[in-house]
Amino acid sequence: MRIDVYTLFPEIVASYGALSILGRAQERKIFELTALDIRDGADDERRTVDDTPFGGGAGMVLKPEPIFRAVEEREATHGPARPLIALVPTGQPFTQRTAARLAELDGFSLLCGRYEGIDQRVLDHLVDEEISVGDFVLAGGELAALCVIEATVRLLPGALGNELSPSEESFSAGLLEYPQWTKPASFRGMEAPEVLRSGDHAKVAQWRHVQALKRTLDRRPDLIAARGGLSDEEELLLDHLARLEKDAPSG
Repeated sequence: MRIDVYTLFPEIVASYGALSILGRAQERKIFELTALDIRDGADDERRTVDDTPFGGGAGMVLKPEPIFRAVEEREATHGPARPLIALVPTGQPFTQRTAARLAELDGFSLLCGRYEGIDQRVLDHLVDEEISVGDFVLAGGELAALCVIEATVRLLPGALGNELSPSEESFSAGLLEYPQWTKPASFRGMEAPEVLRSGDHAKVAQWRHVQALKRTLDRRPDLIAARGGLSDEEELLLDHLARLEKDAPSG
């Protein structure tokens, strides 16, 4: 997979991309990350990339010429890595499903917003789609781009040491992930659940699924609604657990 990032701060993207999961994935040739400086598309000595907005207002807006030129020159020499996605607060929400869709591609490009925004002609005539990582505003799109990259790359075969990890994490099945425990089994009088130490893999899997359901219902009921509610089997599991907890001795 090839990922191109157009940004005013390529060092931010490149430095993080060389670390941890992303760094190892690049070493294994699972994906290739290139951070491209939008200022290279400017045509003046000051490498100007922004100007005041038409109609007045605070701040500056990224100009169309440098962005068009940077993208066109890159695509002319290396071919397109499409879709070209703009990271902007007005974009569609980025979700695990979006990451899974991008992970199926041979490559894509990201355009990092900055200042008060990007000239609309770039979004209308150069960009293929717009994505937002949340209902908040950042100084620029670099952190958002890294979120998209990491969420996508970790779904690629070989990117993680345990190939089961992506399928068991939060949002992979429309649920939050179940709670985790590790050694020691007892810490300051706090015990790890006995079922997790039982060695019964079927019971562990069922228990974890129930815990994921309970956590999602409590914290993110919107995710349950988005997946069409609970299945009949899940309703039975939760009812069974509720009866067991009711009948359990207190103290």
